[in-house]
Amino acid sequence: MTDAYSAAPYPTYRLIPSQYPPIGLFDTVATAADLLAVMDLVGWTNDRLVASRIARLPQQEWVYGRPNASVVMAAFLHVSPTGMRFNSPDLGAWYAASEIETAAAEVGHHLRREAVARNMPEMVRVYRGYSARLDGLYLDIRGQQSRLADVYASDRYDASQRLGEEVRASHGAGIVYDSLRRRGGTNIVAHRPTGVLDVVQADHFEIRVPAIGRRIEVRKLTAPS
Repeated sequence: MTDAYSAAPYPTYRLIPSQYPPIGLFDTVATAADLLAVMDLVGWTNDRLVASRIARLPQQEWVYGRPNASVVMAAFLHVSPTGMRFNSPDLGAWYAASEIETAAAEVGHHLRREAVARNMPEMVRVYRGYSARLDGLYLDIRGQQSRLADVYASDRYDASQRLGEEVRASHGAGIVYDSLRRRGGTNIVAHRPTGVLDVVQADHFEIRVPAIGRRIEVRKLTAPS
């Protein structure tokens, strides 16, 4: 079977914990040199992991000088110590879903795992949503959970991280894949910051999950008038 590629669905949705406020470090600078100077001024280049990650991104892939550029770059520079499904700890990626319900199911799954790890009966967290347009052609592995069982494994990321980093190394845009947390949902991982376009902050949601069970409660928050 040959690889299939497709455009990412539009729009896409991403949820980020509101406890991490957006810092517009990348939003207003005009040049890469200015960006490096600002990063040095605020101490980002003193963070060994951040400095090594931005060094892995060619400057032509840096995103700056446009709204929410910092949100995009943070997804690539601030990474889980073990990586995520389609990226290693060396460099992050932009994960999103084609439906806000799928985005909520994905973060709810990880919130439940946190509740179990912390031995808490439930977890509640507020997230802010972003919509974006994802440019480029994406490796499309939807409908291939049987053939790519190791990539879709729910308990390990070794095979999926290898695939994701192979896509990144080949200068691919990313991967479109089936959600494991919501039946019929679609997820996308973008491996190029410059492919994440028209990022707009949207609604805030409170998500509550029990440590035991599959229930996910999602409450859309109303901004104060």
